[in-house]
Amino acid sequence: MRIAAVQHDIVWGDRDANFERLAPRISGAAASGARLVLCTETYSTGFAVDDPDLGEPEGGPSSQFLIAQAREHDVWVGGSCPERGDDGDPRPYNSFVLAGPDGTVHRYRKIHPFGYGGEHKHFRAGDGFRTVTIDDLRISLFVCYDLRFADEFWQLAHDTDVYLVPANWPEPRRTHWMSLLQARAIENLAYVVGCNRVGSGGGLVYSGDSRIVDPLGEMLATGAMGETVLLADVDPAQVTAARERFGFLNDRR
Repeated sequence: MRIAAVQHDIVWGDRDANFERLAPRISGAAASGARLVLCTETYSTGFAVDDPDLGEPEGGPSSQFLIAQAREHDVWVGGSCPERGDDGDPRPYNSFVLAGPDGTVHRYRKIHPFGYGGEHKHFRAGDGFRTVTIDDLRISLFVCYDLRFADEFWQLAHDTDVYLVPANWPEPRRTHWMSLLQARAIENLAYVVGCNRVGSGGGLVYSGDSRIVDPLGEMLATGAMGETVLLADVDPAQVTAARERFGFLNDRR
């Protein structure tokens, strides 16, 4: 499967502007043969937590955009969206929505709001993992800060070929982002696709540094600090071969 990571800037709090900017990039990725196109965390709004209308109902405009793009281009399209629950808590979930060309929608709610940055004050935590199979490729969904919790990647490793990690990871800790993506690939003998935003918003600068890492930690595609689309082919047979050769997962306790 060919996967595209769309490393893009975000117009702060303006869904329509972001939809307009992203549509041609998704179209271009599909035209380049991508079967799955990954956008960033909070791809349609940024962390515009001062906006009282930040949270959307589940199935709101941000997820509908992903669904429409998936259907139009006959590909899978994902990114994270601020979606409210139905229990009265005003804080939305940070929901990774992965939409398929047949209308199928998978959701993963970010388990770890970023406490250091106060995300927990504005977003509530999810409580379950999500792994989906697309074209024989087993794909596990995480979001940004989840990347720091290796034990949770480990829990899913035996049933995962590719980890997807959309992010809004700030420039001051860019070395952490790049190192952790590579580490999660090496220790789990799996592909890792990290898609980070660029530009600035909310007083923070974002460096991009998106990358697609293979099961042995080699870089298949990398982005710098500008808008770009990364493309790489991933193959579950390569995951199987790496695990049969090294057997690291079998030695975990």
